[in-house]
Amino acid sequence: MSLFLQPATLAEAVQALAETRGVLLSGGTDFFPARVDRPITETVIDISRVRELKGISVEADRILIGGRTTWSEIASAPLPRGFDGLKSAAREIGGIQIQNFGTVAGNLCNASPAADSVPPLLTLDAEVRLASASGTRTLPLADFILGNRKTARRADEILTSVAVPRRLENAASSFLKLGARRYLVISIVMVAVTIVVDERNDDGNCVAEARVAVGSCSAQARRLPRLEESLVGAAARPGLGKLAAAEYLDGVLAPIDDLRATAAYRRDASLTLIRRALDACVGATPVSGA
Repeated sequence: MSLFLQPATLAEAVQALAETRGVLLSGGTDFFPARVDRPITETVIDISRVRELKGISVEADRILIGGRTTWSEIASAPLPRGFDGLKSAAREIGGIQIQNFGTVAGNLCNASPAADSVPPLLTLDAEVRLASASGTRTLPLADFILGNRKTARRADEILTSVAVPRRLENAASSFLKLGARRYLVISIVMVAVTIVVDERNDDGNCVAEARVAVGSCSAQARRLPRLEESLVGAAARPGLGKLAAAEYLDGVLAPIDDLRATAAYRRDASLTLIRRALDACVGATPVSGA
């Protein structure tokens, strides 16, 4: 027999999880589709009343996004420029109904290779905070998502928030997604880029830091460290995307053939979107990936 629990505080929620090892329910946009053809037999812990997990706050050195914050809330929030890529991704996650109920924690814990939120959060050096009855811990997002539908979350833990360092809040960022249609589509390829520009260089503005992440081309979204290193010192002006070469994808991305696209198409498309996203960050007119 299944149980339905609805704790009102985080303390109650982690205690219920420790005692039952139940399944967490928040927005339900992944939970219910996964169970559409079978009865719910697990203990369900509905955390939709836990206010501590909701909202966006600014601390001295980081911006915290509560795990229950929805994509509509992120898209409409007055976040700094460095979050433009994340806000663009928020507008691409399903339709308006999904964006109104789907949560940050749900999207990350579901760990789909096509999760739109992961590439922009990777380029923001995001960390996830996890709480259990025995304590809390923090992990880099890159270490939290381990593969297709696999994360480092223990069965007794709740993802309470995502933390982004404020040092990237004024960076330029972009997000491009390629799908079979404009909305309500699973990504064929998606790309996020964050660029920090050094405006004090004697030769003009140049790239001080670069972060590039690609999703839907591996079991989990991946950063491209060799490409990022090659961009440092380059002139931060339109044409930056030309520096992205196919060789920088080797050994990092592992696209597959499926109903939406071939591996070869995904690889070619990812390079095209990387180039467009880089140029969008340095002043070129953004081109939609869809």
